[in-house]
Amino acid sequence: MKILVLGYKGMLGTDLVATLDGAHDVIGKDVEDFDIASASDCRDIINESGADVVINAAAYTNVDGCETDEAGCFSVNGDGVKNVALACRETGSKLIHFSTDYVFDGTKTLPYVEDDACNPINAYGRSKLKGEEYLRESSDNYILLRTSWLYGKNGKNFVGAIVEKAEKTGALEVVDDQTGSPTCTVDLAAAVKVLVEGDYRGIFHVTNRGTCNWYQFALKILEYRDIKDVNIVPIKSATLGRGAPRPEYSVLSCRKFADATHKTMRFWQIALKDYMERLAQ
Repeated sequence: MKILVLGYKGMLGTDLVATLDGAHDVIGKDVEDFDIASASDCRDIINESGADVVINAAAYTNVDGCETDEAGCFSVNGDGVKNVALACRETGSKLIHFSTDYVFDGTKTLPYVEDDACNPINAYGRSKLKGEEYLRESSDNYILLRTSWLYGKNGKNFVGAIVEKAEKTGALEVVDDQTGSPTCTVDLAAAVKVLVEGDYRGIFHVTNRGTCNWYQFALKILEYRDIKDVNIVPIKSATLGRGAPRPEYSVLSCRKFADATHKTMRFWQIALKDYMERLAQ
């Protein structure tokens, strides 16, 4: 199968290429090759690739930055998805696209399922929802994957930030009033491979199993990194004064993915420990 990965140099994109390459003919394109906000660029790059499957891992992911650059984030996360979807429709390519737990408002107390109503509370979530809407309007040959709290070795993420600050300062303040599911990009890429190789379509939630808050996540990071003597204090989100509000509860139910593929994701603690061990090598 010929697969085109857009955003292949990013945190998720690099693991997608590493996971799919060898079993498939994988091509990667990134910002220096095309502008996702340009319909003609997307059409040209997808036509030239001859890809059976296009995976869109390109995104504007700075959640706080989206609040001050809403036009920019919508051009990538909204219009860009429409451009890619329309180009894929012309070539008959299947499109795999990623969205986020932040399309939900966090008012539920049980995991969100795929057909729950979306109600984003920040600009990033609104831009990702707009991308979802464009995808559904423009294509009937797609897989939309919602995921959450991503981390991986090839990009800025919470795990790296916690390790860096703990080692430099020995003191951390981490919020304990947001609950979700940390997800390793290696595991998400493996799930994508399963979906690519099967005849799947529609929306799937895919995260590592289990839940925690950011404070609990940070504690595990320190434990698995064997960083001791760190003063780590739980705080509330309101004290941070960040640009974008976050949902208090954004756990995604992955039952649909498990039922369809007969595969289950690893628990987040297992994935994190494995990730930390590989980083230390």
